[in-house]
Amino acid sequence: MAGLTGAVVVLPQALAFATLAGMPPHYGLYCAMVPCIIAALFGSSRLMVTGPANAISLTVLALVAPLAMPETPEYVSLVITLTFMVGVLQLVIGLTGIARFVDRVPHSVIVGFTSGAAILIINSQIRTILGLDWPRGLSVFQTVSRALAEMGDAHGPTLLVAVSTVVACFLAKPWNHRVPYLLVGIIAGSAVAAVLKFSTEAGAGLSFVGRLPEVLPPISMPDLSLGTLQSLLLPALVMTLLALAEAVSIAKAIAVRTRERLDGPREVVGQGLANLAGSFFSSYPASGSFNRSGVNVAAGARTPLSAVSASLFLIALVAFVAPLADALPLAAVAGVLVMVAIGLIVPREIRETWAEGPASAASMTLTFVLTLTVSLEWAIIGGIAAHVVLARVWPQRPGV
Repeated sequence: MAGLTGAVVVLPQALAFATLAGMPPHYGLYCAMVPCIIAALFGSSRLMVTGPANAISLTVLALVAPLAMPETPEYVSLVITLTFMVGVLQLVIGLTGIARFVDRVPHSVIVGFTSGAAILIINSQIRTILGLDWPRGLSVFQTVSRALAEMGDAHGPTLLVAVSTVVACFLAKPWNHRVPYLLVGIIAGSAVAAVLKFSTEAGAGLSFVGRLPEVLPPISMPDLSLGTLQSLLLPALVMTLLALAEAVSIAKAIAVRTRERLDGPREVVGQGLANLAGSFFSSYPASGSFNRSGVNVAAGARTPLSAVSASLFLIALVAFVAPLADALPLAAVAGVLVMVAIGLIVPREIRETWAEGPASAASMTLTFVLTLTVSLEWAIIGGIAAHVVLARVWPQRPGV
């Protein structure tokens, strides 16, 4: 039952996260299949669920978009190769003594990065929510400027679908333990789109995801040419660090809650095998998922079989809903991503990090600012470097 719940939860998330990563929507479903099974079987955490994740998806777009146009075959090939490289690096880290350093990525950097990523996720969806044909990759400042100047040109039905999705999510959130609120939002947005499409002339201008091509993930091959590997080396290093920091932090939180022992190196190896296998089954980089892991625990999961079941149930669900993807509006997917972004900003964590001392507060703030203003890889590197330097100047407050 926990696996079935997880499959229902990931269905709208996976489509939304793949869109955020610049991949065709169905690749998010592939990312939730094979990597989830492999990580569950070979990792240390019994209850963490691996698959598409919000900040990871945004980082994929930021790292690979400068190299190829999103959603093109060239872009997909580069992302699959990135997945392969991340898997290899994670395996090396897990099988050597480096794994013990992974969880030393400062929590303040992760908090600053995820908060900044939340703003960037919302920023990336404004063009879809307003139904305006803007280029991808606009900065937050550019988006705000254009939105203020062109708000009158927004496509009314598209905006209504997005707003309806967000409102439905907020209304359904208190009952999330019974029915996933993101699924309620997707259904509500799709219903509004269907009414508008057939009852108004303007509704004909709505954009939809389109039919999902394949239920099972197709076999894929990474591009191991020297030029491709060189161009993806720095992105792979940054992605490896971010994915492991996120996965290990989730696994640790679950271990504390369930009072189980976590074998860090084994978990890193499990993540590496998951991405390595995923690269041959059309997956983009996967990591631990905050939302799905929380749902897994809350649904009563006890063993890794729940994550395996979630993947198998997902395949069955996709076979059932694939023909319905033609009725899934992109504005509803954008609305779901806005809700995911809102969930990334946790005021309690920000307050606690700020209270740890000047070093944590400064590195969190710097990482947040850099995430909004420079490339994401340099935001993470800059945040870590700042924390290392500042921690020597301003030690953490006693008792924190």
